[in-house]
Amino acid sequence: MTRFAARSILSPVAAAVVAAAWLCGPGLALAARASGIVDPAQAVSARVLPGWRMADGHRMAALELSLAPGWHTYWRAPGEAGIPPSLDWSASTNLKAVTIHWPVPQVFDIGGVRSIGYVGRVVLPLELTPKTAGAPIALRAGVDLGVCDEICLPVALSVSADLGGPGGKDAAIAQALARRPETAAEAGLTRATCSVEPIADGLRVTARLMLPPLPGREVTVMELPDPTTWVSGAKTTRRGNMLTAVAEVVPVRAPFTLDRKTLTITVLGRGRAVELHGCGAG
Repeated sequence: MTRFAARSILSPVAAAVVAAAWLCGPGLALAARASGIVDPAQAVSARVLPGWRMADGHRMAALELSLAPGWHTYWRAPGEAGIPPSLDWSASTNLKAVTIHWPVPQVFDIGGVRSIGYVGRVVLPLELTPKTAGAPIALRAGVDLGVCDEICLPVALSVSADLGGPGGKDAAIAQALARRPETAAEAGLTRATCSVEPIADGLRVTARLMLPPLPGREVTVMELPDPTTWVSGAKTTRRGNMLTAVAEVVPVRAPFTLDRKTLTITVLGRGRAVELHGCGAG
């Protein structure tokens, strides 16, 4: 059995998010209020898709989010104005680790502000590693996320599912897995280098990727393992098969050393993406 509950988050961060919606203009915010959807429970709901037991003893399940028409939520790296989703699995039992297989997101440009996320029905495959192989997993998760139309609402969801037995293949999960970003080899990447130079409050990273063009406008995202280290949106340019992306990295504390091996670079195109982990000195 699965279930969910939604409630508003009332905190200084939440207040800032709601206030940020007015950047789109008070007229737009009022229009959203007139639509009748200002309750988080009306904007998004969630459930767990139980999935199946994998050959290695892991379980492939999924978190399904259903967004009201016109609303979107955010990818793990949400862009300039989004809220990254936060998932807390600590109340689960027989759960050692969770790997989220993120499908390719969309890029939104609203009022000159770029964000990255999903619309409609969102299926996030969850690869669950049990502490005891073969025993049921009691999945209990708290999910904090932001949802936006012309206004933005912070939402807290709680989902739960008791996952035991072999389960069965789920077409929705399989389709979401098929929409994952391509690896460097799959996309035809032949070289990736990163050069680093100091700036006043951090570092500037320039990535040069020898990569065939993706369809549509290309957007590059750089990520580091430490979420407290701020990474700017990357400026992406292309000349033939050479894509160049430049971003700034500002740490919370100094001294700071950037390990290029820990850098994740994702290039987003229309319906496709390429994800690579680490790059050489350039």
